[in-house]
Amino acid sequence: MSDPYFFGYGSLVNTRSHAYPDPHPARLRGWRRAWVTTPRSGAVLLTGVPAPGHCIEGLIAAVPGADWTALDARENGYARVSAHGDIDHAHPATPLIDVYAVERHHLRPRSDQMILLSYLDVVVQGFHDVFGEAGVQSFFDTTDGWDTPILNDRDNPIYPRHQQLTRKQTVLVDDHLHRLSAQVKERHEAPLPPEF
Repeated sequence: MSDPYFFGYGSLVNTRSHAYPDPHPARLRGWRRAWVTTPRSGAVLLTGVPAPGHCIEGLIAAVPGADWTALDARENGYARVSAHGDIDHAHPATPLIDVYAVERHHLRPRSDQMILLSYLDVVVQGFHDVFGEAGVQSFFDTTDGWDTPILNDRDNPIYPRHQQLTRKQTVLVDDHLHRLSAQVKERHEAPLPPEF
């Protein structure tokens, strides 16, 4: 039996943040992304939200031996659901594909809950590497919740899988946040968020 695959639409698009093999660009039909919080966590997470008529780009990659243990642990707070029939990809086979999504969430985080810029940077770097500048634009345009404040933790990253961005990638992130009138707060202006 062949290995199953996951579809990543956030940090899992960035192959510098994991070592899962055989990555391929893909598209998930009937979904958008949104910044949400969960009753349990309090951290702001990026999730897929069912949205008929929409689609999001991402990446599929293999889960060798169907050993989901490490990936399930990384995606703590998310449920793994089948998305096989809703994903378009150029893989020569037709593997079973799952996607992680937050099932119980609040679409409007509280004013003291913030997106980590170190996490957003990882996501945007992945989209830039795989899809170029057009993919970065698409990521921002197919994601809801940009009214959620963003904590600038670049100098001392909180996100455990943070990456060093190129100057061009940093400018891309900052320009899109400016375009969306996102509110970026410096660390001294805000309390630290819960553990990611």
